[in-house]
Amino acid sequence: MFNTKIAIVLRSNLASWQKLNVTAFLSSGIVGQFPDVIGEPYRDRAGNLYNALSIQPMIVLSADEETMSTIHCRSLERNVTSSIFIEEMFSTGHDVANRAVFSEFAPEDAKVVGIALRADKKIVDKITKGATMHS
Repeated sequence: MFNTKIAIVLRSNLASWQKLNVTAFLSSGIVGQFPDVIGEPYRDRAGNLYNALSIQPMIVLSADEETMSTIHCRSLERNVTSSIFIEEMFSTGHDVANRAVFSEFAPEDAKVVGIALRADKKIVDKITKGATMHS
């Protein structure tokens, strides 16, 4: 149904609250890059209005630290703009601080705990190779 795929990959050793937090941040990055992924608002039978949701499913995968680094590098090699969350961002409290701490790292030393991307299905599959379905 879709030519593209949205994948969110989380580092496997995160606490549950961290996985949920990172997933929320990363999915907002996808929506920011691709606003057309948001559908129409929802309305229930009583007429109450609710926020629009993504028109496309998002797959959530899991990977160890080494595989996370590999996925990060593959996304850069293929020029796929991604949403990234690094370990140090857990100690900040807002966007400006997140961006400041993020800017202190390069791909070779970033401790990536989550990455999300949307691209052609085959490209996403190649980039995320080695990650497994999150359980």
